[in-house]
Amino acid sequence: MNKNKIRSVISFSVYALFILGCYFGIKWVGNQPKVNGIPGPLRNVLSINERIFTAVFSPAKKSKEFGLDDAQKRVRKNGLVGMQGVINDSNYKLIVIKNNLDTLFITMDEIKKLPKTEVIFDFKCIEGWSQVTHWSGVKFSDFAAHFNLATKSGNTINIEPNEDWYKYAGLETPDGKYFVGIDMPSMMQQQTILCYEMNGKPLPNLDGAPLRLIIPVKYGVKHLKRIGKIFFADEPPKDYWAKYGYDYFAGL
Repeated sequence: MNKNKIRSVISFSVYALFILGCYFGIKWVGNQPKVNGIPGPLRNVLSINERIFTAVFSPAKKSKEFGLDDAQKRVRKNGLVGMQGVINDSNYKLIVIKNNLDTLFITMDEIKKLPKTEVIFDFKCIEGWSQVTHWSGVKFSDFAAHFNLATKSGNTINIEPNEDWYKYAGLETPDGKYFVGIDMPSMMQQQTILCYEMNGKPLPNLDGAPLRLIIPVKYGVKHLKRIGKIFFADEPPKDYWAKYGYDYFAGL
């Protein structure tokens, strides 16, 4: 057998072993117990990714900002879970559970008294589309500082991560049908806002009125519409899409 034939046999054998390894590897992974919608080994990989990205993330780093002329006037709507019915400013109260389990009921008037911030960024969806959009509201960091939230001591929160922070915030729609869990450094990022305006006008109902989350460092699945409740925890709160196998961190 000449050298070319030997090389061909070796190459084919290696290729065949690779294909067999992939086949049995995929089959093995698929047969493992599921954790939050996907096989355990895959969930472990996502958890490792989350730990890495959390370790290098800084709340001081900003997502790319755009000019007002770049913002789309016709904002794409996506996801209507938890959006049944209409809630007006006058009959809305945001429920916030503090560190000592005291519960606040915060009106839109109270929220709108806080400094207003505008965010124009490239909203990205896990489905593959993106759109530059214009939103206005209150920085979550300002909101947390004003109401003494998100820390175990109850002291005013500092923008830099420290051991007094809770690790996560949980947010839910008023009916509890849609919910997200978000790492606290991302919540405290300076472009994360509790939003009540889109393109300079009050939020339309299907875009999350009267109050929604805008968090530019995350994919759209984390931008919870119509916030009904906010709470804080050291363990990851439940997350609507993570239970179906999506990445919990969902960072950009």
